[in-house]
Order: sequence, then C-alpha cells, then structure tokens
Amino acid sequence: MTLLLVILFFAFLLIGIPISLVLGITTVLYFILAGNPMLLESTPMRLFSGLENFGLLAIPLFMLAGELMNGGGITSRLVKFTRVIIGHVRGGLAYVTVISNMFLASILGSANAQAAMMSKVMVPQMEKEGYRKDFSAALTLSSSIVAPIIPPSMIFIIYGTLSGTSIGGLFMAGIIPGLIYGAGFITVIALLGYKYSFPKSERAPVSEMLKSAVNVLPALLVPFVIVYGILSGAFTATESAAIACFIAYLIGTFWYKELKLRKAPSILYSTVVSTATVTFLIAMANIFGWMIAFEQIPQMIVNGMLSLTDNPIAFLLLLNLMLLLLGAILDGIAALVILLPVLMPLVIAFGIDPIHFGVIICINLTIGLLTPPVGTGLFIVSSIAEVRFESLVKSILPFLGMGILILIVITYWEDAVLFIPRMMGH
Repeated sequence: MTLLLVILFFAFLLIGIPISLVLGITTVLYFILAGNPMLLESTPMRLFSGLENFGLLAIPLFMLAGELMNGGGITSRLVKFTRVIIGHVRGGLAYVTVISNMFLASILGSANAQAAMMSKVMVPQMEKEGYRKDFSAALTLSSSIVAPIIPPSMIFIIYGTLSGTSIGGLFMAGIIPGLIYGAGFITVIALLGYKYSFPKSERAPVSEMLKSAVNVLPALLVPFVIVYGILSGAFTATESAAIACFIAYLIGTFWYKELKLRKAPSILYSTVVSTATVTFLIAMANIFGWMIAFEQIPQMIVNGMLSLTDNPIAFLLLLNLMLLLLGAILDGIAALVILLPVLMPLVIAFGIDPIHFGVIICINLTIGLLTPPVGTGLFIVSSIAEVRFESLVKSILPFLGMGILILIVITYWEDAVLFIPRMMGH
C-alpha cells in the first residue's frame, strides 16, 4: 500500500496537478483503497482541525500588512532611502537591491511576493544604469530569500504552528542568519563588481540624504514595532501582525497620504487569495500527514536514518542534502508541511533544538526557490523581468553557491541561530 501511495503521489505531480490537490486526492484514494470507511468519514473533521490554531491567524494579518505598506507608499520610500545613502558607490544599485530586500523582509515575509515586487522595481532601473538584465534579475531573486528568514516570516509561522515551536523564538532566531545572508550577497556583489566594473551613480547631496532619512522614519516604524514588541514580550507574534496592519494603515493614509479608499478592494482581494492558497495547502497537508502517520512511515524513516548514523553532525549533513534536493522539486511550504511529521521524531531523537532545526529547514526550502528545475522564484522573476530562464539560472549560480555555504555555516554554528532566542528566554 505504501508503494502504491508513493506512485500515485508522484504520478499526480508529473501530470501537473497542484500540490495541494495532490495531497488531498492521494489521501482520499488511499483511504478508499484501504477499505477503512472510518478514516474517510473522519477526513472532513481533520481538514478543519488542522486550521484550528491561533498562530495561523498571523498569516492573513501579515499578508494584509504587506499589502497596506505597498499601497501606502512605504516600500517605495525604503528603496529610495537605501539608494540615496549608498547608490553612489561602485555597484551601488546592486547593494541597494540587497539592503532594500532586507528592509522589506521585515514587512512582507514571503520570498515569492518580494521577488515579484522587486523585479518590477529594480530590474528595469538596474538595466537602465548599465547592469546586465540577467544579473539584475538573479540578484533580485537571490536577495529576496532573506524574506522568510528576517521576521516576520510566513514559513516560520507555519513551522511553529505545525511543530509546536515558539513562533516568537523562531522570529528572533532568524535575525542573525538574515544579516549573515545580506552580508554574504553583498560580498558576492563586491567580487563580481571588481571583475566586471559595475557602474555607479552620482552622490546625492547631504540635504537629500537628510530629507530621505526623515521621510523614511515612519516607514521603519512597522518593522521596529514588530521586533521590539516580540522581544519585549509586549505582545505575541500574532498580535504584532494586527498592530502592524493598524500602523501601516495610519502611516499610509494620514502620513504619506497614498493609501486611498479606492485601493481597498485590490488590497483585500490580494490578501484573501494569498491566505486562501496557503491555508488550503495546510489543510490538505494535515490530512496527508495524518495518513502517513497511520501507515507508520515516519517511524520507518526514523529507524532507517538511525541505522545509517547516530551522529548529529552526520545527520544534519544528510538532512541538508535531502532538503536541498526536495527544495528543487517541491514548493517550500508544501515540502515543509509534508516533511515535518516525518522529521520531528528524528530531531527529538538526535537532541537538536527545534528552533535551530526550524531555521535550517526553512532556509533549505527557501533556497529551493533559486534551484532549477522547478524553483518557483526562477519562473516568477524570469516572467516578470522578461529574462530567458537559462540565462537567469546561469547568473544565479554565484548567489546560490553563497546561499548554500551560509546554510552550512548556520547548520553547524548553533549560537548564530540561538543567541538572541536564548537571551530572550526561549
């Protein structure tokens, strides 16, 4: 029965059925073929119970906060600020792309959404100033992977909800790795800039720098409130999402005066569609995880891994290799909700901190956005920036290599991940 389950799963994927439907169809077919009507009758209840978690409320709220900040002109001011400050150095616009993505990571929390938005903004501008379009697109996509690492993070929320790990602790754990990734991509730009003599723009007057700095202060209030509120214990990660929406609305409407009533339908529509997509996937993955638990597949994998090695260092190496391969063929969130029921017993068996493991698996699966053949980020940016897929893949290789190198460092340098959470009592 297990072999049939695997064959059905991959057959449905190969013919192009969306992953969320593949999870649901495979589960229902298995219950029918197993001849167990009780399991089939309980399936609707399991669908709903998988969504009965307070932490999941943060998903639509953070999505709404991101939409409000985009519509209110907050994100554009963050990009303009970084450009005014460092745009004059050689390769300055490339550095602006990375730093802007780090700012926006604390707003959007979704690498795909960030890659799509920044491709529209930065790629045409970089091409206009003399950068190759394929490099510009590759840089924009690569630097967007910090979005699921720097808080708030959609994938951290889902991991914390499904594993029972503190979402606030995960948010704090992502700060240092996010900064390391930013520094790593800046290093790649510096090396490539030295080789290819990247262009530079004129230095902005001091008066313009000061004006831009003052203008961006309200925009920085949202990420500051989110991080400070969670660090201080004033509110939970979910509550911080609601407060972020409220502040983004006030700033966009009354300070920048760009958030008009006519934008409300499109903002709400985008939020609802994105939320429905993610929650439907979580619901389907919940019944799929229930099915593989019924078949005792997690126990089989645990026993198999334990027979290969009893060394946590070797286990983490094998785990990274497996996750990088899976991230290249599966959507990150889908892979996360499928794998967690299987991997959490192993994490416990090897004594690995769940917060540390959460950062490792989330970074692994996010790197999958950059990885051919089916990295969704590659297709999104290739389409929006109008760059040939093959050229984009070639240009992204230096950033992909840096991403994997930093992943290895974070995997074995536990303090880089756990320093802030431990300081905050997690």
